[in-house]
Amino acid sequence: MKIYTKKSKQNLPITLAEAWDFLSNPENLKEITPEYMGFVIESGADRPMFPGQIIQYIVTPVLGIKTKWVTEITHMLYQQYFVDEQRFGPYALWHHKHFIKEIPGGVEMEDIIDYKVPLGIIGQLVHPFIVKPKLDEIFEYRRKKLIALFGEYKG
Repeated sequence: MKIYTKKSKQNLPITLAEAWDFLSNPENLKEITPEYMGFVIESGADRPMFPGQIIQYIVTPVLGIKTKWVTEITHMLYQQYFVDEQRFGPYALWHHKHFIKEIPGGVEMEDIIDYKVPLGIIGQLVHPFIVKPKLDEIFEYRRKKLIALFGEYKG
């Protein structure tokens, strides 16, 4: 069983409160997801984030195939971190940690995702050609979108 890890860090010139308010609001995920992903929240984003929250989405990650994705917010420490875990969806495992901390002139955001692709050895064979490039593309889109929304960190 191969488990992959995707790490991403980005600094933004905003306050910890601004970062937390934006990043912990599931409604904002659509804004930082590429349009071609067809991202739609079906339920669960109607109140502030809390441990145990179930959020249901529809996404279209590849070949126009709509996929249901259900995540649970399993852990959260206000203005420091939250964790979402897939309960149903395209991955065999998805555990996504979001960390936020104050730095001089802004905040540092860090994402650490541990994931497993489905379909055993077939999934592992396509991972470097489909899954990894797609995740890299999505996080690069997010990086650029967050700069467009909040400005470039100059620290």
